[in-house]
Amino acid sequence: MKRKILIVDDEKPLRDALARWFKPSYECLTAPDAAEALKLIRENEDIALMISDVRMPGEDGVTLLRKAREIRPSLPAILLTAYGTVELAVQAMKEGARDFFQKPVTDLKAFEIRVSQAIGEAAPEKEKSIGEEAKEKNDGIFTGDSPLMNEVRRLISKVAPTDATVLIEGPSGSGKELAARAIHKLSKRANGPFVAVECSAFSSDLLKSELFGYEPGSFTGALKEGKKGCIENASGGTLFLDEIGEIDLPTQIALLRTLETKCVRPLGASFEKSVDFRLVAATNRNLLSMVSEGKFREDLFYRLNVIDIRMPALKNHTSDIAPLVGKFIAEFSAEGKGIAKNITSDALEALEKYEWPGNVRQLRNIVEKMVVLSSSETLTIDDVPQEIFSPAFSAPKIPPTPQKEDGVDAPLPLADIEKAQILAALKNAGNNKTAAAAALGISRRTLHRKLKEWAVE
Repeated sequence: MKRKILIVDDEKPLRDALARWFKPSYECLTAPDAAEALKLIRENEDIALMISDVRMPGEDGVTLLRKAREIRPSLPAILLTAYGTVELAVQAMKEGARDFFQKPVTDLKAFEIRVSQAIGEAAPEKEKSIGEEAKEKNDGIFTGDSPLMNEVRRLISKVAPTDATVLIEGPSGSGKELAARAIHKLSKRANGPFVAVECSAFSSDLLKSELFGYEPGSFTGALKEGKKGCIENASGGTLFLDEIGEIDLPTQIALLRTLETKCVRPLGASFEKSVDFRLVAATNRNLLSMVSEGKFREDLFYRLNVIDIRMPALKNHTSDIAPLVGKFIAEFSAEGKGIAKNITSDALEALEKYEWPGNVRQLRNIVEKMVVLSSSETLTIDDVPQEIFSPAFSAPKIPPTPQKEDGVDAPLPLADIEKAQILAALKNAGNNKTAAAAALGISRRTLHRKLKEWAVE
């Protein structure tokens, strides 16, 4: 469910433009003046943020903010003004404004980051629904309102209250463990243990002892007092088996028996122990293909695949990158790792164009690196690590300067240098005009005009 924002401005074109911009991510309410805004605030208790102009006919934005906070004391607000002064900023902050933005708003992507941060930093006013909780859990993995992530949230909120076994599929770094933790936290087992096992980190024999435990002296190197296994330790809670496709066939058989009987037999034991746990498994492999290849038991696959949740690759929901970046910037700055508060639109665009093979985990690490290394409150294109830039963004190669017969460089006319750079950028970008324009730092319209001048298609 989309969060609601209220946009208040007496200028209808600006009001409508902001509503159109935020519509994909938020439900937008609009008001032309303070009176209508206060009416909407009374009627809509779930407004997450108010964006208001300062100078309006009748009551101004600061007065509106004061009255709005009498109705909703923790309502976050961002004020807009073309006439910013220190006195006005101080007054607005005293009334509880979360941020102050200069009109006209030309950098809408940067503004969206500030909006996302203001909503994320606001204190919750009431108990959240399961769906809202799922959206807010765990390091930003549920940040954003793309259709793919909305579907993940829907499935998590639906399956969490049950005891059904869940299989989470998706590429590395897409948030499979975070989804598993959200399922646990929203379940009736939330007060029990959450035990995570990285199956690929153990050899076959060690994984068996890790999962099932063992009795004293059951094998060379075993502890004298024996050891409880992770399955037994998860009793009353959730067992999360990450990369379950790495388990060998004998261990698969033992795990299947445990799932069927709800009993576990420690290695070297002649008895079984009853266990009560919910299983959530994850994999980045195609288990069905492994079944057909004889590498994964079909009966275990169907035991696991009761509910299937697919975590999408970040490149498939790039509309979530902006709110994710905003959340990460706020998080790392709050931890004292840097002073950054926002990011420029060209830097954000570079992040959005990258394919993110490491998915959200990689994005989080990159933003952390940018925040730590930057000495400014605004992250710029210069703060984006070189590894992020695709060939389309690499600097175009300038052709060698021609030389006179005596070996002295002959200067190229500026028009020729300009043309050479643009054509080189086009070549680097595979003739993609949008990417070439971005690499050159010019608009697509300017690039098109230049090509038309030179009769280049």
